[in-house]
Amino acid sequence: MSKTILITGASSGFGLMLAKKLHQKGFNVIGTSREPQKYQEKLPFKLLRLDIDDDRSIQSFAEQIANETKLLDVLVNNAGFMVTGIAEETPMDVARQQFETNFWGTVKVTNALLPIFRKQKSGQIITVSSIVGLIGPPNLSYYSASKHAVEGYFKSLRFELNPFNIKVSVVEPVWFKTNLGHNAIASTGNIADYDVYRKKVNAATQKGIDEAQSPEVVVSKITKLIEAKEPKFSNPVGKMSGMIVFLQAFAPKIFEGSILKSVK
Repeated sequence: MSKTILITGASSGFGLMLAKKLHQKGFNVIGTSREPQKYQEKLPFKLLRLDIDDDRSIQSFAEQIANETKLLDVLVNNAGFMVTGIAEETPMDVARQQFETNFWGTVKVTNALLPIFRKQKSGQIITVSSIVGLIGPPNLSYYSASKHAVEGYFKSLRFELNPFNIKVSVVEPVWFKTNLGHNAIASTGNIADYDVYRKKVNAATQKGIDEAQSPEVVVSKITKLIEAKEPKFSNPVGKMSGMIVFLQAFAPKIFEGSILKSVK
């Protein structure tokens, strides 16, 4: 029997590409979107309504999955967005929304579906984090902080779910060509002291987006995790991702020097 895989944020980006690939491979794919009616007609897999910022939407969605799905094999937490800008210049309401979606939204969806997994005594949770959940580059302080929070939550959760045979993994991509960067919310600079630095760091951020890889690598990594008997917890993906993690951990001066050099 083919696995049933639930993917949040499946109407665009990583989620859409992953959903299409898994559907082609014969998996039973269920995607989510805040406005599924806009996309369902063009998609070969089922798309259900879910707004991860809305508690009622999450509860209603979890009840629907419990009632309509005999066995939920995999949850892929993919929905989220990115805030860019200098930390001091970012309005607090924007910073809070970054956490409401990327961290609390992901946590709430996961917790709402955990009773299904526990009842089954099986399952897998894969969360799309980011390489900035492991490092702290400039211009992405709140996005980075939200992903660090995601990493910490699932690091602990994996031990708590181990008795129920529920596997937990996170995937940490570097820059990839999706709509994440283009749909990012950019804070408006208004502190003159940062004018020169802001211009340089914005250029460096844009360069990373422009030179990004195809997201197929991330889709392939998630697919392999779904098919693995013993999936790894942490999975950096993309050019230099392993080197970035290694340098920060074992050669922090070299790592920090490379960051400073990129915005000089």
